Amino acid sequence: SVKDPVFASEAMGKGIAIKPNGNTIYSPVDGTVQIAFETGHAYGLKSDSGAEILIHIGIDTVSMNGKGFTQKAKTDQKVKKGDVLGTFDSAAIAAAGLDDTTMVIVTNTADYSAVTPVAEGVITEGANLLNLK
Repeated sequence: SVKDPVFASEAMGKGIAIKPNGNTIYSPVDGTVQIAFETGHAYGLKSDSGAEILIHIGIDTVSMNGKGFTQKAKTDQKVKKGDVLGTFDSAAIAAAGLDDTTMVIVTNTADYSAVTPVAEGVITEGANLLNLK
């Protein structure tokens, strides 16, 4: 349940929402960056096991046109779980009147019989977020 109807409806797929307590976005999987948005607010990954993952930092943050975001990963880059994809400034997001809740969505959810969140509470770097069956 997030304050964005597209993500809340799971129209883009099932996943997990994280209220960040830091400013760094890490890859949740070993895989390839399929798209790194120039604005730094979102990344599309394909895991080595085939999961297609969208990481979207904040709600409506595309409207910030990259202000407050630093992209570290590039399209077609191979990444390992825990590699830094980018950083963001929560204060800049708040100053823009936006929410920094970050969604991690499996966009090819239909390829799985279940996509279930396994992380809850305070999530540390490297923690498993979702179980895919």
